[in-house]
Amino acid sequence: MFKIDIDIYYEDTDCGGVVYYANYLKYFERARTRLLVSRGVDPSEWMRKGVLFTVTRAEVSYKSPAVYGDAITVETRLTKLKGARISFDYFIAHASGGRLIVTGETDMACVNDKMRPMPLPHEIKESLAPVLITGE
Repeated sequence: MFKIDIDIYYEDTDCGGVVYYANYLKYFERARTRLLVSRGVDPSEWMRKGVLFTVTRAEVSYKSPAVYGDAITVETRLTKLKGARISFDYFIAHASGGRLIVTGETDMACVNDKMRPMPLPHEIKESLAPVLITGE
C-alpha cells in the first residue's frame, strides 16, 4: 500500500466547486507513478529503453464528493504482476476524517515501442514484488 496527499484547487473542480469526475483518473496516475518510482521503477527511464506502460482498463466508483479546498489521500495497492499485466486498486478519502470519496482499479499492459505486448522485465517484477497485495 502506498499513499499520497493531494490538495484540491479550483482548477480541479467543475462550475459547482466539486472535483470534476475525470480528474480522479489523474489522481490515480499520480499515485501509481509515485508508487512505481518509490520502488525504483521510473516509467520515463523505461520509456527511453523502449518499455512502455499503457492503461488498458480503468474503473471508477464515486462514493461522495470532494470540493475546492479539500485535502485528499490516495491509497494505491498493486494487485497483479503477471505476464505483461500490472493492476492497481485505489481508494481516495478525505485526509481529515477519512470519508471515502472514490474507489477504482486500473490494468496496465507492458508494451514495446511498437505498442506490442511484452512480458514485464525481470527487474521491474523484482522491484515491485515486495508491495504486491494478493488475496484481498
